[in-house]
Amino acid sequence: MKPLLLTALTLAGGASALAFQHQISGRTDDRAVPGTLPLKEIETALAAANAHTPFVPEGHLGLTTDLAKVIPADNPLTPAKVELGRQLYFDKRLSRDGTVSCATCHDPARGWTDCDPVSTGIKGQKGGRSAPTVINRVLGKTQFWDGRAASLEEQAVGPIGNPIEMGFSTEEASTLLNSIPGYKLQFERVFGGGANPDRIGKAIAAFERTIVSGASKNDYYEAAKPLFDWDPAEEQDAAFKAKAEKILEQEREHRMSPSAERGRELYFGKASCSLCHVGEDLTDELFHNIGIGMDKKEPDLGRFTQTKVEADKGAFRTPTLRNIALTAPYMHDGSLPTLREVVEHYDQGGRANPYLSKKVFKLNLTLQEKQDLVRFLEEALTGAITEVEVPRLP
Repeated sequence: MKPLLLTALTLAGGASALAFQHQISGRTDDRAVPGTLPLKEIETALAAANAHTPFVPEGHLGLTTDLAKVIPADNPLTPAKVELGRQLYFDKRLSRDGTVSCATCHDPARGWTDCDPVSTGIKGQKGGRSAPTVINRVLGKTQFWDGRAASLEEQAVGPIGNPIEMGFSTEEASTLLNSIPGYKLQFERVFGGGANPDRIGKAIAAFERTIVSGASKNDYYEAAKPLFDWDPAEEQDAAFKAKAEKILEQEREHRMSPSAERGRELYFGKASCSLCHVGEDLTDELFHNIGIGMDKKEPDLGRFTQTKVEADKGAFRTPTLRNIALTAPYMHDGSLPTLREVVEHYDQGGRANPYLSKKVFKLNLTLQEKQDLVRFLEEALTGAITEVEVPRLP
């Protein structure tokens, strides 16, 4: 029988970061079913070596931030804590009627979103915004489209108490979890006490910080680009030569199509995508009004609802473009079904309104350029994502 908890496999480069993977026993039809995870197995897993040893997720190619520096000191990741968070993430008992979990709207099989224009909560209620992906939120400076949560811990518990989403409360959730022996035991061993709102948020946030993505074709291109004019015949440093040749070989194995490469030039040039979609996660983590929804009778005012600053009306956080091909439809309200329509929106200069960002203007792209840009977005920005299995539940 495989162990329940995340298992440390290797030390990354001899450093303290651990490579890990989710391992879970049981049949596929046992997953996310309450009562299928025996208390005895939980006890064994919690007593395992390194179950409570802090670790740092291993980032993929393209992620340059030392993840140890963005994990809060008061919420270090441990295999046991991440496993607890994983169970909570998939547990529909944290909703009022037992029909919605975090994974309902942020599904690993759907790019960690739900691929719907807006999400559906308890009793079939519809929200007003599209579910953003969980991928690489470990790097996020704020959470939610309007940035109302300053941390993943705060974000993690928000939907539980939202009447349209999970319709519960964190206090009620705490009482429920403490009534389930398997959860009560895990909270006590991980946090030194029973479930409460703070600990629920910390456990789910710990799990979410392990969901990272990189190693796209564009990442391989970026790594190899400084070596394109390098002449191995003139290289005297054997170690550098071996490393450089490996980087170039990997780029060849993950090479973009000619169309995607032309699209890349547009992305960083004429199409001006990189004015906002920049950096290791292809987002500036700032808020911009691009005109979406501003023609409605009562538009969603986005960031303004938090800051009350006039200039923030209709502004929303720039989403990552990593794995963007997996997360249609697009924009904060899911109003654009395809990436081609997204490109058309920007090509036309957004939708005019008094608060339109100065970074949005007419692009005058040709039909071929639009096709190339979409090809780059779809082909070259899709990369490896942390693999997660749906767990059995206490």
